[in-house]
Amino acid sequence: MFKLNYHNQFSAAFPDTETLHHAKRLWLEAMGAFEAQDIMQGAKRAILQSEYLPTVHKMLQLCAAGENGLPEARAAYREACNAPSPKTNHKWSHPAVYHAGRESNWYFLANNPESIAYPVFVEHYRKLCARVLEGEKLSAPEQLKLEENPGTPLSKEENAQKMAALRAELGI
Repeated sequence: MFKLNYHNQFSAAFPDTETLHHAKRLWLEAMGAFEAQDIMQGAKRAILQSEYLPTVHKMLQLCAAGENGLPEARAAYREACNAPSPKTNHKWSHPAVYHAGRESNWYFLANNPESIAYPVFVEHYRKLCARVLEGEKLSAPEQLKLEENPGTPLSKEENAQKMAALRAELGI
């Protein structure tokens, strides 16, 4: 598929049979954990998403996307930056995106230009993706909820008594 879709790039990357065999061994070792159908789906995603021949790292991400739902790093970064607050209540495409954003620091992501924030986010995201590819299940963020029994409001007299007690306590 890659030779047909990326003909010139493929020929330049693998100019002879020996180089092609070395590359095939490398790819086989790197993607041995995936089923053939996952690799084919990853290859189809690569062809649809990129005009360049994918690296082994990119193929690992694309193959994992089908099995684990991991979005591409740039899409994950955009999702993390655009998610509304509270971040825990956002419906994340994958828990790795939330955890990478949290580890990168939400304030840092919101207050720095992409040229500074993106590399930090990607470093955390790639580490989390590697953990997911090794089989770790990341927990989804715990959503914030309102109290079930908020209680009853105080009367005006009770509020006045509590305010007087607070003023006396603070010496106001």
